[in-house]
Amino acid sequence: MMKINKINEMSSPELENELSELKNELFKLRFSLATNGLDNPMKIKEVKKNIARIKTVLRQRELANKN
Repeated sequence: MMKINKINEMSSPELENELSELKNELFKLRFSLATNGLDNPMKIKEVKKNIARIKTVLRQRELANKN
């Protein structure tokens, strides 16, 4: 799980890249779950939370830049 401090330290392009990687990982996890099952289904929940954290930080930065 990614810590919010680590996310805040990353630049916006790095966050966009990480978001893309996490979405890809989530797709693979869901595909694996549908085909043959996962040994750790909680991994999907963890990846979704990390995606939400990154999106939140990106949105906060977007709003901060508008003002």
